[in-house]
Formats: sequence, C-alpha cells, structure tokens
Amino acid sequence: MNMLLTFWRSTIGKKVVMGVTGLIGLGFVIGHMAGNLQAFSGAEKLDAYGALLHGPLHELLLIARVVLIAAVILHITAAYQLTMISRAARPVDYAGRKPQVSTLASKTLKWGGVLLLVFIVFHILHFTIGTVHPDFVDGKVYRNLATGFEVKWVAAFYLVAMIALGMHLYHGAWSSMRTLGLARQSAHPLKRYLPVALAIVISLGFAVIPLAFLLGVLR
Repeated sequence: MNMLLTFWRSTIGKKVVMGVTGLIGLGFVIGHMAGNLQAFSGAEKLDAYGALLHGPLHELLLIARVVLIAAVILHITAAYQLTMISRAARPVDYAGRKPQVSTLASKTLKWGGVLLLVFIVFHILHFTIGTVHPDFVDGKVYRNLATGFEVKWVAAFYLVAMIALGMHLYHGAWSSMRTLGLARQSAHPLKRYLPVALAIVISLGFAVIPLAFLLGVLR
C-alpha cells in the first residue's frame, strides 16, 4: 500500500495513471462507437444489441462501467493534481515563452476535458437513464436515438462534443503512448499518424449518428 501511495504521489506516477486510464477510456469509446454504428443496420439490430448488453452480458457491462468510472475519476484527479504541481513549480509564466511543439488540441485540452465531462453526465442522463430525454422508452434504443436527436440543440451539442473528443483523443493518445513508452521521440513531432487516425475515425464514428438523423438518412 505504501508503495502504491508513493507511486501515486510522484509526478511520473500520476502521468502513468493518466496514460493507463486514458487507454482504458480509448478502449471503451471504440467499443461504444462500434455498438452505436449498428443503428445503420436498423432498429431491430440495434435494439437486439441493447438487449444483449442488458441481458446475458449485463454483469460484464456492470464490471466495465465500474472500471470506466474508476478510470475517469483517476484520470481527472491526476490531471488536476499535475496542473497544480506545474503551476506551483512555475507560478509566473516566462515572458514570451513559446513551447517547441504546440497544437490546437494541446492548447484546448483542459477546456475540452471539462466539456467532455459535462457531455458524459448529460449523455448518461439522456440515453442511459432517460431523465432528460423528451420521450424515453426503456429497451427501445433506436427509437430513443431518433426522438432524442429530434431536438436540434441536443444534436448540435453532441456534434460539438465529438469535435472536443477528437482533439482530446489526438493529444491524449499520443501523450499516453509517450508516457507508457509505446511511442518514441520523433524528428517530426507533429506527425502523429496513429493518434490522428484514431481521433478522426472515432469522432466521425460517433458524429455520423446525430448527423444521419438530422439529415434524414436515419428515421
């Protein structure tokens, strides 16, 4: 226990925790995206998938949710504490200091993370619990998507959140791989092919659902 506490209290320990929990989150969103895309196979297919998760796979789903919630809490806590440590070490920023490598994703990482946290809470209340859904019917996954995205501002919010998710994944996946030793130093640090591919595929994979309902591709 003391070793774990010592590890957690160290800067590198917090970075490793962020890396591992980030990859756990990445694995979840990939699986979630694959499930959501079954909407293009029709209501029957998507509802059957939902019934499978809440039937034979219910216990596994509960375990996955517990692990994910723990990962999110640890990820946010480590991110906050690392930010506080960084500020304490350099309370006054150097005038004119410019980072060697800076991207829009890295500059907006913190605010994007806050937006995603708000989105996650809303998403659970919207499609999982149904308390903020205009006409939620338990077990009718496709119908809930269709009626949920009839509200234009909700669909727009989902699309904005997916942009934030893409940028967060782009920078976060690269940082996680660097921290965990899965990526090496590069002479071209902005050429992050795998994080770029992951960010584009996942953000678009989620965004096409509300877009399809808005454009009438799905009804």
